Amino acid sequence: MKYKFLLVIVFFSTFKIQAQLKYEREFRIKKSQFPSSALQLIEEKLTGTKKIKYYKEIDKSVAIYNVKFKKERLWYSLEFTKEGILKDIEVKISTIDIPEESYERILLFLKQTFTSYKIKEIQQQYVVLNNEKEILKVAFQNLITPDINYNLLVKGKKETRGKKEYKTLYNFEGKNISIKETLPPNYDHTLY
Repeated sequence: MKYKFLLVIVFFSTFKIQAQLKYEREFRIKKSQFPSSALQLIEEKLTGTKKIKYYKEIDKSVAIYNVKFKKERLWYSLEFTKEGILKDIEVKISTIDIPEESYERILLFLKQTFTSYKIKEIQQQYVVLNNEKEILKVAFQNLITPDINYNLLVKGKKETRGKKEYKTLYNFEGKNISIKETLPPNYDHTLY
């Protein structure tokens, strides 16, 4: 009887631990699978772009659509809802593009969160609040405004786990907004 009770406690505690993790997965899709209203905006506003690729991202069972491309030597990513509404614009940047104080706060958070880590990618994020045209203009000029965020892809190791990839989001001042564990792109196949 004592062992059955212990087994029940262990069984339910594993579910609680599993429920606290936030997973995110991104995979490539065809242009025909992308929301049509988003395609209209892309065709109207994006001229002079190269290497256009379409992606679908699953996060907490919510589908988000991304289009990634190169324009004037910078890599961009536009994120849309399934209805085709522009959510945000991300631009790949390097560490020197982040204000020094903000970057120091970001590094402090990473040092406190991980025993070891490596920053794999940094993106400057422009969130679309109301004026889509103005945000597109600001993002394509790569301006630093006080309402931007920084999105980092980090490969890190926590005390009890091996190295995993995490997506971390920070505001303009370097304060952490969120951290999510990412899954490998080909996670659906059987692992041997």
